[in-house]
Amino acid sequence: MSSDENSAGSSRKRSGSALWMGPRKKAISSNPLVLHGHHFGRTVFALCNYPSLLTAGILRLEELQDSPIEDYPADVRREHRVFMELIDSYPSLLDRLTNGEEEDVIHVGELLGKGASGARGDDTKTLKSAVLEWLVPRGQAVIPPLSRNIKFDRGFNHEVTGALLCPAGLDWSNPEIKQNLKSGETAVRGDQWPVFLYAGYEYDPEDPWKGLLKSEILIFGFKHVFTSPSSVDKEPRATRSGNAYLHGMKSVTKGSLAYIATQVRFSLSSSSVFSRTDTVTDSENFYHSILDLLEDPDECEEVVELMTWWTRRIFPNSSHSQRSISTNSALSKIRAKRAALQGQASADST
Repeated sequence: MSSDENSAGSSRKRSGSALWMGPRKKAISSNPLVLHGHHFGRTVFALCNYPSLLTAGILRLEELQDSPIEDYPADVRREHRVFMELIDSYPSLLDRLTNGEEEDVIHVGELLGKGASGARGDDTKTLKSAVLEWLVPRGQAVIPPLSRNIKFDRGFNHEVTGALLCPAGLDWSNPEIKQNLKSGETAVRGDQWPVFLYAGYEYDPEDPWKGLLKSEILIFGFKHVFTSPSSVDKEPRATRSGNAYLHGMKSVTKGSLAYIATQVRFSLSSSSVFSRTDTVTDSENFYHSILDLLEDPDECEEVVELMTWWTRRIFPNSSHSQRSISTNSALSKIRAKRAALQGQASADST
């Protein structure tokens, strides 16, 4: 690859305003599509067959010349949205796909899939041990102790992880419920959300939105993956080694929140291998159910508040955090004076 191509590749991966300093990147030998797959999988859509996504997406572009996307089923509309986000996030990708042979499309999809799968595997591996530090308040011990490398004693087999994974609305302290969850007699589907998703691990059946997706363990998991493991116990700040910094990420996305919830849930479970088709953890159904809520137009007001809350918590210095101007600051006085002058001018003209 020539130096010009390297420069172009680096430029393509920058995001955000040109008036903000971009991240300084180390020279990386990995294929740019693999690297793009890392971030796209974490932040937009994690559980995806990329060759199929690209192949179907290109064919659908031709079909949409005759019929609008609104005529398609909801699952197809989501798939097309993911396809378009992928196309828009990687300049020249559409030209490469439409002008290439079918083998080229499949190859591109395989590279993206390799990146997404690799990132997911890395996160699964590191969270397996990291999550043990977040189960109880700092300074306290998990009793009985949990193994860092073997997960068979987690899930409903352990008092602490079982309480966190217990579906919201069920009482873990009830011996019968606890035994049925342990034995598997009570099967837990992916859309039966665990109580650890809620702030303070408390679920209010009268207000199921209250505290949803605002728990401390989710915040720790998000920081671990996106702003570096060392940032979990520190004040939010830009961390040059973090995935968010390296990819110019300045706000929390719906996909990234669903991804972290899925990863933390799996790390608490007793399952040893992350699999989309695992009927015990039902991770794919869980992931989709979270996205279904976050993308539901009828829940827009709550979702906007939630995403703003998350971005302020993780990226407090980002313009996406919608920072308010400090009271009595010089800037606030300039703005107030300008508003007064504009108001006066408007009054004089009427």
